Amino acid sequence: MANVLIIDDDRVFCDVLSRRVSRLGHHSAFALTLSHGEEMANQREFDVIMLDVQLPDGNGIEAIPRFQALAHSPEVIIITGSGSPDGAELAIKWGAWDYVQKPASVEAITLPLLRALEFRKEKNQARSRLSLKRKEIIGSSPQLVSCLELVGQAAQTDVSILIQGETGTGKELLARAIHDNSSRSKGAFIVVDCGAIPENLVEGLLYGHEKGVFTGADKKQIGLIEQANQGTLFLDEIGELPLAIQTAFLRVLQEHRYRPLGSTKEKESDFRLVSASNRDMEKRVKEGHFREDLLYRIRAFSIISPPLRERLNDISELSMYYVTKKCETSGILTKGFSPDFFEAINAYDWPGNIRDLFNTLDSAMVSAGEQPILFPQHLPVKIRSQIARTSASTTQAVPGPVQDNPGMQNVETNLSASYKDFKDQLLTTGEKHYFTEICTQAKGNPAQACIRSGLSKSRLYHFLQKHGISLADYK
Repeated sequence: MANVLIIDDDRVFCDVLSRRVSRLGHHSAFALTLSHGEEMANQREFDVIMLDVQLPDGNGIEAIPRFQALAHSPEVIIITGSGSPDGAELAIKWGAWDYVQKPASVEAITLPLLRALEFRKEKNQARSRLSLKRKEIIGSSPQLVSCLELVGQAAQTDVSILIQGETGTGKELLARAIHDNSSRSKGAFIVVDCGAIPENLVEGLLYGHEKGVFTGADKKQIGLIEQANQGTLFLDEIGELPLAIQTAFLRVLQEHRYRPLGSTKEKESDFRLVSASNRDMEKRVKEGHFREDLLYRIRAFSIISPPLRERLNDISELSMYYVTKKCETSGILTKGFSPDFFEAINAYDWPGNIRDLFNTLDSAMVSAGEQPILFPQHLPVKIRSQIARTSASTTQAVPGPVQDNPGMQNVETNLSASYKDFKDQLLTTGEKHYFTEICTQAKGNPAQACIRSGLSKSRLYHFLQKHGISLADYK
């Protein structure tokens, strides 16, 4: 028996759909506003949320990431009477299960609900069966958990996988997890850094070569493709694979047959391909740097490695793991952390992601020397100055007297309150004013709001939800 939440401002529609859900043998609840719906979803676990777009207090599509960020990550079905192609595309990109336009029969609405519930049931069963080996993949944020669910699914198949994400997000660790949890785990995991190999050496490294085939080939060399037989071949930064090599590699990927340089005989290799790239592969295709047919081949299943700025809940855990491990390998006493150290590193955007974080922790430990506790002062000046700049930008909306700031007009001076409470009230009001101005300047455009604020989409929506602001009100 599943729990279904309906969020729609049409009371009659909610009543009809609720009765239908109940007749199907599931529990149902409904909310007439977005804020009430989010409140209910935070208090109770729902398997499916059926969500309208135009709600009295916000846009349903913009709320999809917030619902999916919940610990139980419900499936979201958009049901709207003001549908559009752009809205449908955006909803699916942001993770909606389906997009249904009104007016629609109850049966037409019921079908995607039943499919979503069946999908969720099978996903939960698969998750309970699979105990994922995730060595050195640290964290429990919803973004990482969702990513690892895809890793688990990929490990149960033998299709080609493409992992995309920014530099330093741990794409190779995800590839290793796919290998370690697959039926090929006893085979070799062969890593090829396509961006670090000179173009004239790529073929020889991949396919191998016979003795004497070129200057310096003083002995026969077994290629990496042959070494990956019965295992996994991991092509890191595959977007850098030379165009001249891509045609031949496409055939190898299709037939799993290849010919070493200088040989007259073909060889076979039963390898599984996992690739990774920090590039926009679609853009590489459009620019003529990557074959479209090869992209389809390597991307039978796609995984996005989330950036660290969208995994704020994992930063402290990653830091403790790394510092503890580093202290053990260095033979020194494990260092502790001051509370404001975690506050500081959580306030930074980490453009270099996990690699950037670990390098910074190395620097902080060197700076701390024999001191047993790490403080923000041990962080590199570059990072501390950037954190200070970001903090100043956020609170810039709180200058001077209250009457000079339109966002402060409604702050009442409560003489019975402590100074700290009053100051917190000022900062909160100023913060709300800041994000209101950001939404106004961005004219309700999420991408523009992210650019102007310098925040990731998930972080932006965190603040908007905190202050009850909807981007839709500023379009």
